[in-house]
Amino acid sequence: MRHIISILLENEAGALSRVSGLFSARAFNIESLTVAPTEDASLSRMTIVSVGSDDVIEQITKQLNKLIDVVKVVDLSEAPHIERELMLVKVRAIGKDREEMKRVADIFRGRIIDVTESTYVIELTGNTAKIDAFIEAIDRSLILEAVRTGICGIGRGDRILKV
Repeated sequence: MRHIISILLENEAGALSRVSGLFSARAFNIESLTVAPTEDASLSRMTIVSVGSDDVIEQITKQLNKLIDVVKVVDLSEAPHIERELMLVKVRAIGKDREEMKRVADIFRGRIIDVTESTYVIELTGNTAKIDAFIEAIDRSLILEAVRTGICGIGRGDRILKV
C-alpha cells in the first residue's frame, strides 16, 4: 500500500541524509521526496511517499521517531488528507500541435507559462493520477522535457503537524 509520511525535523545539515539513509539501510524505496523549511525557519517539513504494508510503514515510523533530528512523524494516509504535485513540461508546439497543446492544457487546468515559436512550457498541479492522465492524453513524441516535484501533502480539518 502507498503511504505518505510527513516528517517535521530540525533544519540542520545532514538531517535529510540521516532520514533517507534510514530508508536505504532497510532496503525501502522512496518513490517521492520533498523537503523545505516551514513557517518556523528552524524546522523543515519532509514528505516521503513509499510503498509497503502497514506493518512495514509502522516500523519505518518508529525508526524515524528515534532519529535525533526528527521532531514529529505522521502517516498522512491514515486519515483524510490533501496531496498535490507540480509538473513543468516543455512540449513541441508547432503548426496544428500548437492549438492542440493549448486545448489539452486548458482541459487539465494547466497554465502555459512560457511560449516560444516552437515550444510551450505548461505548469500543471494536481494529484499524481491527474498528472499521469495529462501525460497519457498528449502525444509523447511532443514532450521535450518534464520535471515533477513529487508529492506534498497536508491533513484535512483539525489534523496538523506542529510542535
